[in-house]
Amino acid sequence: MKIRLDKYLADAGFGTRNEVKALVKSGAITINGEKIKDSSQKVDTDTDEVNVNGEDVDYSEYEYYMLYKPAGIITASRDKKEETVLNLIKSKKRRDLFPVGRLDRDTEGLLLITNDGELSHKLLSPGKHVEKGYVAVVTGYSPDDIEALFENGLDIGDEKPTKPAKLRRFSDLEEFMTEYDDSYFAEKFSKLKEDESLTIYEIKITEGRYHEIKRMFEAVGCSVVYLKRYSMGSLTLDPELKPGEYRKLKIDEYKKLKTTCTAPFLVI
Repeated sequence: MKIRLDKYLADAGFGTRNEVKALVKSGAITINGEKIKDSSQKVDTDTDEVNVNGEDVDYSEYEYYMLYKPAGIITASRDKKEETVLNLIKSKKRRDLFPVGRLDRDTEGLLLITNDGELSHKLLSPGKHVEKGYVAVVTGYSPDDIEALFENGLDIGDEKPTKPAKLRRFSDLEEFMTEYDDSYFAEKFSKLKEDESLTIYEIKITEGRYHEIKRMFEAVGCSVVYLKRYSMGSLTLDPELKPGEYRKLKIDEYKKLKTTCTAPFLVI
């Protein structure tokens, strides 16, 4: 792919278009060993070797990060007053990254950060039925047929009932830990068994309405006190990550995401 030098450098994290143009005019840029002073010069991203002050430019058309979103951070690309999930990605090169979907401010867990708009669209498209998996700690006593109610769809005040959701109740923290082995969760809810009004549920949905899971539990007389996303399609939160930490996706994770939604797959 051939693109303008100023766009190439801006995408690679060397500043705004104007800042990049000044950098080019200073004579700091070479392409294949030739000094360049025209920022409109075309660069072949596949074959050309670009240097800035003698250092090779590591260019990626797309970047993909798995983030463990902590509570209290908003899911947005930028905000004038508050810290966003993009502020947590310190090693990013691309300036056009965005979160795929959103998690509420007080919701924790898996968030995909990328600049791949086509992949994002296909992961979020209702027609693709990509499953998102959560664990919720719920207070209140639920009806005996709660699993069937979630499976049949619930009236949460919207024009249409929710799409069918898979719900599973864990009998206690120990049963949850045998499957999820989440030490952070176990520490947070170590006294869960002392409070009989709290229950752990696994819930899997294929849509993403506003406060959907919280509203679904409210529709059956319960209230969510903690919510964490563990999966999105084939992508599962890395248990080694702590809240606020992130890492690049691995090649096998890319490939599985490609299978999930048949999106074009481009290796970084």
